[in-house]
Amino acid sequence: MNDLQDVSGNFSQPYPRSNPLRRLFRGLRGSLERARTRRLLAQLPSRDLADLGLSHADRLNELEKPFWR
Repeated sequence: MNDLQDVSGNFSQPYPRSNPLRRLFRGLRGSLERARTRRLLAQLPSRDLADLGLSHADRLNELEKPFWR
């Protein structure tokens, strides 16, 4: 019984830190999603843009952004 150790202090962080490879894939997935939604935005007719409350200038402003932003 004396060989038991108190391991309660070893779990101080609720979640382990994410590794760089996981962060890279998360960033890549986000960039691809932004590129996909911008392609869809480019295909919307002006009537649908108005339904969303966006102007043609808003659309152009969004489409000029690079995929990583």
